[in-house]
Amino acid sequence: MTLVSQTRSMPANASLEDIDYEELPASTTLGMHLIAGAAAGIMEHSVMYPIDIVKTRMQVVGSSVAYNGVVQALRSISTTEGMRTLYRGVMSVVLGAGPAHAVYFATYEHTKKILAGGQANALAAGAAGGVATVVSDALMNPFDVVKQRMQLANSVHRSIWSCARTVFHKEGIRAFYVSYPTTLMMNMPFQSIQFGCYDAFRRMLNPQNSYSPITHVAAGGMAGAVAALLTTPIDCCKTLLQTRGASLDAEVRAAGSMRDAVRIIYRRQGLKGFWRGAKPRVIANMPATAISWTTYEYFKWAIARRESSKI
Repeated sequence: MTLVSQTRSMPANASLEDIDYEELPASTTLGMHLIAGAAAGIMEHSVMYPIDIVKTRMQVVGSSVAYNGVVQALRSISTTEGMRTLYRGVMSVVLGAGPAHAVYFATYEHTKKILAGGQANALAAGAAGGVATVVSDALMNPFDVVKQRMQLANSVHRSIWSCARTVFHKEGIRAFYVSYPTTLMMNMPFQSIQFGCYDAFRRMLNPQNSYSPITHVAAGGMAGAVAALLTTPIDCCKTLLQTRGASLDAEVRAAGSMRDAVRIIYRRQGLKGFWRGAKPRVIANMPATAISWTTYEYFKWAIARRESSKI
C-alpha cells in the first residue's frame, strides 16, 4: 500500500509513526529527493575518509610506501605526515558527492517506482541502483580522480583546485574520465548488489516496514560489506587508472584501459594484487553505507511525516 492511499484512508487519530514512509507521497518533489540524497552522500564519504586514503595507498602499483595493516597505516600517516593528511582531498568528495548522490537517489527512487510498479521487489531495487550509477558516476568521476591524486603519499597538491588545474593542463580532460568505464564496471555491480542486499536485509529484519534506524544501520552495513568485498578487484584497476598520471612507472603511466590495468596488476602482483586494499575497503564501506542509508531513510521518514500531516 502506498503512502498516498494509506494516508487518505488513515483515521484522524492515527499516529504518524505508523505511516509506511517507504513509498513517498506523489506530492514529494524532486527537490526533496535531491536534498535527502545529497545529505546521505556527503555523510557517507566524509566520515570514513581516512580509511579510504589507506585503501588507495595500498592499491597503488609500484608504490615505495608499504603498510602492514589499516591501524598501522593510519598511525604511520598521522605521525609522519600529520593528522591533516588523513583528510587531504576530502573537499573534492564533499563537493562531488552532494550533487552526485542527489541525482543518484532521485534516479533510484524514480526508476524503482517504474520497475517495481509500487510493489516491494529486491530485483527492481538492484536494477534501479545500476541505472542510478550510470548517471551519478558521470558527475562524480572527475572529483574522484582529484581525490585519489591528493591521497597519494607523494602528492604535491595542497588544494583541489590546483590539483584539477595541474591534471587538466598536463593530461587533458581525458584524465578525468579515463577510468569512467572501469568505474561503471565496478559501481554498477556494487550498487546493484548493495541496493538489492539492503532491500532484502531491511525487509528480513523489519518485515512490518516501519521506520527503524537500527534496521537501516544493520542492513546498510551488511549490504555495503558484501558489495565492497565482491568488487575489490575492479576497484584496484580503477585506482591504477586514476593515479597513473602521478606514477613514475612508464608502463603504469601508459595504461589507458581496464584491460591494461588488469594485465599490469596480474603480471606484477598475481591474483593477490586484485585483492589489495580489500580490508580497508570493507571497513570503510560498512559504516559508510550504514550512515548513508540511515541518513537517507531519516529524510524520507521526515518528508513522509511532513506530507502526511498536511492531509
